[in-house]
Amino acid sequence: MDLRQRGCFAMNAHMRPVVTDDRDNLVEPIIRVRGLTRHYGIGDAQTAVLKGIDLDVAAGEFVAIIGQSSSGKSTLMNILGCLDQPSDGTLHIAGQQIDSLSQDDLAALRRDRFGFIFQRYHLVAGMSAVQNVALPAVYAGIAGDVRRQRAEEILQRLGLGARLDHAPDALSGGQQQRVSIARALMNEPDIILADEPTGALDSDTGDAVMALLAELNAEGKTVIIVTHDPEIAAQATRVIRVKDGLVVDDRRSASAQLGAGQSPVELASEKPARAAQPGEIALMALSALRRNRLRTALTMLGIVIGVASVVAMLAIGAGAREQVLADIRKMGTDLIEVKRGARNVRGGGDDVQTLVASDLKSIERVAGVAGVIPESDQSVVLRSPVRDHQVTAIGTSHDFPFVRDWPVESGIFFDESHEGRYASVVVIGSYTASLLFPDADPVGQYVLLNNAPFQIIGVIEEKGVVTGGGRHNRDDQVLIPYTTAGARIFGQDFFKEMIVKAEPSASLDAVEAGLFDALLHTHGREDFHFQNMSGAIEQAEAAQASFTVLLGSIAAISLLVGGIGVMNIMLVSVTERIGEIGIRMAIGARRIDITRQFLIEAIAVCVAGGVTGAAIGVAISIGLPLLDDGFAAVLTPGPVMIAVLCAVATGLLFGIAPARKAARLDPVAALTRN
Repeated sequence: MDLRQRGCFAMNAHMRPVVTDDRDNLVEPIIRVRGLTRHYGIGDAQTAVLKGIDLDVAAGEFVAIIGQSSSGKSTLMNILGCLDQPSDGTLHIAGQQIDSLSQDDLAALRRDRFGFIFQRYHLVAGMSAVQNVALPAVYAGIAGDVRRQRAEEILQRLGLGARLDHAPDALSGGQQQRVSIARALMNEPDIILADEPTGALDSDTGDAVMALLAELNAEGKTVIIVTHDPEIAAQATRVIRVKDGLVVDDRRSASAQLGAGQSPVELASEKPARAAQPGEIALMALSALRRNRLRTALTMLGIVIGVASVVAMLAIGAGAREQVLADIRKMGTDLIEVKRGARNVRGGGDDVQTLVASDLKSIERVAGVAGVIPESDQSVVLRSPVRDHQVTAIGTSHDFPFVRDWPVESGIFFDESHEGRYASVVVIGSYTASLLFPDADPVGQYVLLNNAPFQIIGVIEEKGVVTGGGRHNRDDQVLIPYTTAGARIFGQDFFKEMIVKAEPSASLDAVEAGLFDALLHTHGREDFHFQNMSGAIEQAEAAQASFTVLLGSIAAISLLVGGIGVMNIMLVSVTERIGEIGIRMAIGARRIDITRQFLIEAIAVCVAGGVTGAAIGVAISIGLPLLDDGFAAVLTPGPVMIAVLCAVATGLLFGIAPARKAARLDPVAALTRN
């Protein structure tokens, strides 16, 4: 649509300019430049672009800065717009000297005073037209519904009402330039800066853009355009020619009308202090992540793996700990094991043969002892009519069910009479029974133990698998009277160990001291040692705690690697988005705004990765025991929360470097990368 047909007007392209050197007729300038220089490089490599420029621009002027390439006109515009800073000289904007301003103050000045129109439009890809236009208002702290309404109104005024939600790549060049103009008007700036606004447009669209700039000037805006085209410059009311870094000509048209003569103080008072709200920055960060879904997913991957590893490994480690402790508790926490040989003597128990039947009587007399049984074991071949089976044979006494708290399931347990007459009887485990007699009652059946016949008199209750020290099926064993076992199976009359059960009210330490005195008296030397079940629990807890720490450390390393991956990808993201960062800075984003956005992006990625990883870790912790009963897992909220919090901390820690890099970019250099 030709904007001139909508009530806009353009100055006569062939207006004859006249020289006006009398500055006394000017109103107080909105822009004042004195002795402005700009050079790049140092030493012999230094290049002067601007070489001492004095310039005043009054509020309401329509100024064209014209010159050939490399004449310094674009550098001058960047300095006037506070995108760049002079090497020397002074610049006042609305009465405020800018060389004393911080980077954030300059950003606020750009946000409130200037509207930028770029030759290459510099729209943010992935954002709709209305979102691009509303962007400066975000950094001005304007509420979302207000800025959306204003952005729509400006776009409709510019003939883009049907293109509000179109992305830049869905708009023509002229439409993109009008979106750029709309964005420049969003915060109601005093000054419009346009760099080659028609350079990338066809002549008709270029004329329409110039007509719009003339209309804005007529409404009281100060308009400054940079161009190399004399015909475009002639449409302004004042033409400044720059050559080799110097102003060589400054002309106003005869009909030039300056602005209303507002003073710098009045202009400044119209602009309240505003800033972007952290919540709005967070929404922009999340929007940026959505626009780059694949990169976001890849960035999350390392965190997902790390957190899932932490949760799963800690759960499995805790499960293994509980499993070991449960196995120990199954054997009894009120038990004391008396073992052959002195403590901490390697092989010290191999030739000790003094744990014998007479020691049972000595131990029974110790105060606090509720019961005692001998135990010796050996692997034997058990034969039934169905099959042969390798099994562990244990020689023990009739008090086994009481001391071990392990009653029979069917049949009976052998008694003192069986021991006294060396009876060939056996009590078997439930697994052994099901294996050898799958379809028959094993009680009363005969089996061969190493070719010696034994009668099954009972089946003990199922106890399950013990995992501590390796997997051991406690239901795959047979129990024989110790007298019979020593004479017919083991060929020895001493025991491997004795198991002492303490009375409920007795102290294990006191009972152990009594056992020591009793055995030392009968043996004459310390050829035995004790293992207290409470001590075994402490040792198991310590060992499992170390194992859990090891697993947690490995998982933490994977989380650290994931954090480094986040930082690397975020640094790449900053490099890829330099142009976008430059746009945001040009329209008023402060360094803290840029820092917050990239830091929030890193944290959001890590939070999402942490939650996803925690869910996967929980699923692994639940699934592994279902797939293999050798695994056990104990899930508690603590490790899951810690893992997620570690992911958040990872995002904060490893997001700082990319965020700081983004915030420290030079706006002019960044814009050239777009």
